[in-house]
Amino acid sequence: MRKTPAPLPDDDTLARHGLAPRGGARVLLIACGALAREILALRSANGWDHLDLTCLPANLHLWPDRIPDAVAWAVQRHRADYDRIFVVYADCGTGGLLQARCAELGVEMVAGPHCYAFFDGTAQFAARAETEFSAFYLTDFLVRQFDAFVWRPMGLDRHPELRDSYFAHYDRLIYLAQTDAPDLDALAQDAAARLGLRYERRFTGYGDLAGALAQA
Repeated sequence: MRKTPAPLPDDDTLARHGLAPRGGARVLLIACGALAREILALRSANGWDHLDLTCLPANLHLWPDRIPDAVAWAVQRHRADYDRIFVVYADCGTGGLLQARCAELGVEMVAGPHCYAFFDGTAQFAARAETEFSAFYLTDFLVRQFDAFVWRPMGLDRHPELRDSYFAHYDRLIYLAQTDAPDLDALAQDAAARLGLRYERRFTGYGDLAGALAQA
């Protein structure tokens, strides 16, 4: 039995953040809210005015089993208004369920296991897997939202002593940076210190995300 997905933001809420789809466009991107800033930057830089964007709540990543139903809900909600829908999620911990649901719905999605891989470049990420299996990754979004998406959900604000148990098998934090922002670099270094991990920064830009959107 499928679970009821988390409520989606209504179009008025999305419009206030510049994310609501506009009528008359041909292609709709249904994306994770964690990618909104990067998608809007790519759309603006490339003049992709035919791409409209609607985002699902980024905190669905805390419950990956809810992502397929939420995506299906969004597809069904908007399908009649667009000629094509493209899902800007990777597998994101759904264990192949999102890919299967997209296939059922007849919509395409980004290839890869998660956003770390397509920001780093899926092929490059896979090639490094053997040497980076003990790495904890952050993106620009996760650096900005470290407390909301890492520190508090893991209970480290209430039980900091759990840190050494949770991260016993990690040896470094790798910040996959989409932008050159000294303030984010400082926040990422602070996150690494709080987790007791060695810090590395890798500038990736938008990685494979740009190519995926170009296909749309």
